[in-house]
Formats: sequence, structure tokens, C-alpha cells
Amino acid sequence: MSIKINNKHGNINIDDQVIASLSGISAMECYGIVGMASKSATDGFFELLKKENITKGVKVTTKDNKLIIDLYVVLQYGIKISTVAENIISKVKYTIEKYSELEVNSVNVHVQGVRVQ
Repeated sequence: MSIKINNKHGNINIDDQVIASLSGISAMECYGIVGMASKSATDGFFELLKKENITKGVKVTTKDNKLIIDLYVVLQYGIKISTVAENIISKVKYTIEKYSELEVNSVNVHVQGVRVQ
């Protein structure tokens, strides 16, 4: 699926994978995040994704030309989860709105696990 923007010069189509890549990269820049986890984590087992598969830990949904972004993350042990999640939300929202000029309705952070380093 892609997002379509119409202006006086023509049409712009932005694929969901582009939004997922931007979201994953900006989330990984936040302090306290170890990596992205697979969306299909079941029974407490998760797969820590490598950088080339970062989009598999992001789900992008479009509703009324507004984005809903779900991030599946693994955090570092010993940090305050709510603070890191708030930082991720604000960073991802800012990055997507800055580079794509699309409105982000919500960013949901799903903590799939904690890793001791």
C-alpha cells in the first residue's frame, strides 16, 4: 500500500516501506533501544532483527491520510521503559512529519523484550 499526495504539479506516491524504514532508523537512534523485534513474537519469544531487516519490526497503517505507526522494540535492561518509549514516539513522529510532510496520528511502541548487555 502507498500514500498518495496530489499537488498542482502532479502526484507523489510514498510506499509504506519508506515510512517503515524512516521510522525504524529514527527509533534506533534513541538511547536505551537495543533493536527492533519481529512483529510475530509469540509465547515470549522474539527475534532481534538486524539492520537490513529493520522494517519487519514496524507496521504502518494509513487511515484518512493519517499514519498509524506500530514499533516492536527490544530495550536495554536497567532503563525506565516509559521514558524510552516517550522518546521513541516523539523522535519517530518528528522525523516522519519532517521528511514526508504527512500527518502522524499515533505512534505505538510495543516492548517485546528486555536485553541484558
